[in-house]
Amino acid sequence: MKKSLVALAILAAAGVASAQSSVTMFGIVTIGLQHGTGDGVGSSDKSGINSGGDVTSRLGFRGTEDLGGGMSAGFWLEGQLNVDNGSGAPTGTNNQVGGITGGGGLTFNRRSTVSLASKSLGEVRLGRDYRVESVNNSAFDPFTVQGAGGSEGPDGQANRFLPGGGTALRVSNSVSYFLPKLGGFYGQFQHSLGENANNVGVTEDDGDHTGIRLGWANGPINVAVSTGKTDFARSATTGDVTLSNVAGSYDFGFAKLAAVFNHDKFDQAVELTGKGLLIGATVPMGAGEIRAAYSRYEITGNGLSPEIKKVSLGYRHHLSKRTALYATVGHLKNSGGSSRALLGATTGVNENSTGSEFGITHRF
Repeated sequence: MKKSLVALAILAAAGVASAQSSVTMFGIVTIGLQHGTGDGVGSSDKSGINSGGDVTSRLGFRGTEDLGGGMSAGFWLEGQLNVDNGSGAPTGTNNQVGGITGGGGLTFNRRSTVSLASKSLGEVRLGRDYRVESVNNSAFDPFTVQGAGGSEGPDGQANRFLPGGGTALRVSNSVSYFLPKLGGFYGQFQHSLGENANNVGVTEDDGDHTGIRLGWANGPINVAVSTGKTDFARSATTGDVTLSNVAGSYDFGFAKLAAVFNHDKFDQAVELTGKGLLIGATVPMGAGEIRAAYSRYEITGNGLSPEIKKVSLGYRHHLSKRTALYATVGHLKNSGGSSRALLGATTGVNENSTGSEFGITHRF
């Protein structure tokens, strides 16, 4: 009898311990057939089977440990997958061109963080994570800035001014503080380091970044503002980059409407200004939802005003809670010297481009 009681006590203790700590593997696998077209002199069309048209494919591991007293520790490792060829994506080690690495094998380029959190004091998070200025553009876009439908705002344009290219959506070597839940208020302060030596002259602060995001969500309403600055030595092609936006959404039940306004500054030898707008809607319909968006982005300065206007329409049909089919079409119009194209196509200056895609997404 005593042995049985001891065994039960050990099992109970083990159950408590396992309840206090957890590790989860998760991911999204999405792939589809894409086709992009361009117009004008030197244009080309392109077809392919590509990953990430609906959302970005990813593989991740996350875990938490209950430390007691409302405190917890956690980690999050998440890497992008290119399902069409099995490769991973590059990452940026210091928020600069010289720090780009990987691409082929799996890197945890989307997020790699360790954190301490308190229900009353908030969360401190260290590592690689989303740049705070990028969160609103993704969170309020019905197409999450992906594929043929995604917004042509700063996440598609301003990144060319951020050394690191596509890796600039996120920052490495960052420290973030997240506010605790205060009614409907939420917020994040973020500081990241370029990690340059102090004897390299004007490039000492390159890659350093500071940003803040504040918002309020209550019932059907969600509004947020963010701004952040990344330091780079000023030259003809580089300089400090300041990205700012305000976003909001309202869920009517029969439809969710959202809008994002961007105002960006590129402090090069000739200062450039970027202004963007996104208006989007998600409409539930049976086992799926219709997604629609209009976006525009214009950069002014140096006597030029390249502008992009885009309309997008898509439908996602849920076969189950984890599996969905999607179809999207986007049409883009260039003006002011712009020549942006969709889905790998090329188009002439001030010409149009169209992108369409159909695929499947599975979450686990």
